Amino acid sequence: MAKYLLLKHYRHNGPKPVPGTETPMDGWTPEEITAHIDYMRRFAEKLIQSGEFVSEGALSPEGTFVRYDGEGRPPVTDGPFAETKDLIAGWMIIDVESQERAYEAAAELSAAPGQGGRPIYEWLEVRPFLTEVLATAE
Repeated sequence: MAKYLLLKHYRHNGPKPVPGTETPMDGWTPEEITAHIDYMRRFAEKLIQSGEFVSEGALSPEGTFVRYDGEGRPPVTDGPFAETKDLIAGWMIIDVESQERAYEAAAELSAAPGQGGRPIYEWLEVRPFLTEVLATAE
């Protein structure tokens, strides 16, 4: 088994959407949003039943960059970086037998319904977790 991150990006980033699926979620009806979330819940339940589900989450649009900068208050900024709050909408972690299975799962998740109940054909980034612990210098 290998763990993969299925990374959901906001629609205004990345490859162009399939024609007819351009409307972002904030332009959907409450019923369309509910149908989309219900689909993702059913998908997660299916992965739980197969033993492939690890975790999932949605992210708030708020976010800040912070780093260690020596003693005192760390610098905090809202730019000029390409910030994850503008890019990443959420994630799912799965533990599957192969990369091909990870791709199958991502493709199924990509079919979640959007406006008008049509699949949104969402691009998902599929990233494997490192399988080895990195050695540290002593």
